[in-house]
Amino acid sequence: MDIRKLTETMSVAPQLSEEDIASLAAEGYTTLINNRPDEELALTGGPGSEVMAAEAAAQGMAYHYIPVPGSGFGIEHVRAVRRAIEEADGPVIAYCRSGTRSCNVWALAIAGGEMSAEEISAAGRAGGYDLSAMMNMLSQRID
Repeated sequence: MDIRKLTETMSVAPQLSEEDIASLAAEGYTTLINNRPDEELALTGGPGSEVMAAEAAAQGMAYHYIPVPGSGFGIEHVRAVRRAIEEADGPVIAYCRSGTRSCNVWALAIAGGEMSAEEISAAGRAGGYDLSAMMNMLSQRID
């Protein structure tokens, strides 16, 4: 399991397995955000959203299926991720195929808040993700 911590309360990861969820719950994560569209799984494999939702529930974790297509994401994805983060009562982990989409949507979801654009970019970089192309967008809240 390749967990990439962005902040004290937010991490992202490449594709997770059903078995990973128990470990995540034991590590204190309370919310799981699935950004991987089920349609992608036919090509690369991995458990579908229903399987992940059931396992998250069994482990006492909140679960949000917010599929972000590889072709890009929109304001509805940013809003949904922001809402999931705001509702979380503990650390959040989001995943997709590589973690990149999850990191990008997270960055826009928190933009214009307590973290500056530079801090958001640095958090992404620390997790192995380059957010430099998004700097202009990271300095303002996207509603």
